Amino acid sequence: MTRIINAAETLVAESLAGFVAAHEDLVVFGHGAKFVRRRALVPGKVALISGGGAGHEPLHCGFIGAGMLDAACTGHVFTSPTPDQIVAAMDETDTGAGCLLVVKNYDGDVMNFEMAAEMAAGRHRIETVIVEDDAAYGPSVRSRGRRGVAGTVVVEKLLGAAAERGEGLAGLKALGEGLSGRLRSMGVALRGVTVPDNRRETFALGPDEMEIGVGIHGEPGLYRTGLAGADEIVRLLCAPVLAQLPPMAEARPLLLVNGFGGTPPIELHLAHGLARAFLRENGIVPARALVGTFVTSLDMAGLSVTLALLTPEEFALWCAPVTTPTLAW
Repeated sequence: MTRIINAAETLVAESLAGFVAAHEDLVVFGHGAKFVRRRALVPGKVALISGGGAGHEPLHCGFIGAGMLDAACTGHVFTSPTPDQIVAAMDETDTGAGCLLVVKNYDGDVMNFEMAAEMAAGRHRIETVIVEDDAAYGPSVRSRGRRGVAGTVVVEKLLGAAAERGEGLAGLKALGEGLSGRLRSMGVALRGVTVPDNRRETFALGPDEMEIGVGIHGEPGLYRTGLAGADEIVRLLCAPVLAQLPPMAEARPLLLVNGFGGTPPIELHLAHGLARAFLRENGIVPARALVGTFVTSLDMAGLSVTLALLTPEEFALWCAPVTTPTLAW
């Protein structure tokens, strides 16, 4: 597949430079361009820091700003940021209240953020929240535990709003961990990912096939099956999500339909309407929805459905003001 790039080796750096220039009212490069941070830091607020490999844009840099992240560290395509990037972000954004690291549950991300926390423990108070929202959890999925996927946006938004209101490290960690059992996502791919380094798809699907339970690094899912209509695709995504969520009388359900990078808005909104109808048939009425392309896998054709059962307090955090390059209300 052809791409608009100069070289695979410079793609990430050049893309980040263009991103920062486009949103210079909100974000700046940190020291040595090792990370991107919020332009206006807030003294005495817990610094929220996240990151991961490139290829998931707008995650994570697109969510830097008031009400969400203070900094994001980006590695090469589908490659974790290095510990020194993360340490540099902590050193520059900790304004006195410590740092909360928001980490997707992938081995490389977890390992490098853990190493960074150990390296910086002598000069920062640090806590970590691991995001593990993937409903596609089974022996065929190559990860330890549930992967962190599109639900990462929900976690970063709630924690960002709580931090903006002055919540401390312990409270933020409790909020993130408390949400874990009430947040699930499930994805489908109609085409694999073409990685710039080798220009080959990570997995190949026939014209009449789809992959259910995919991750966001181009890895295959739980199983492959014949291509179905939109109604059946949405059912295959929503049913396991609902099956893994607990009953909750006072829930404020939040529905997120997320594109993987190669899916047009017309299909995402169609899927949202079908997901909403499926949930209503099963006694779940979404209180709020978000539809769009937020957590991608480069050019993968497909989408994911995320459902979060929020408490009234968490729902208020979701609705709280936010100003980032990607989310603003």
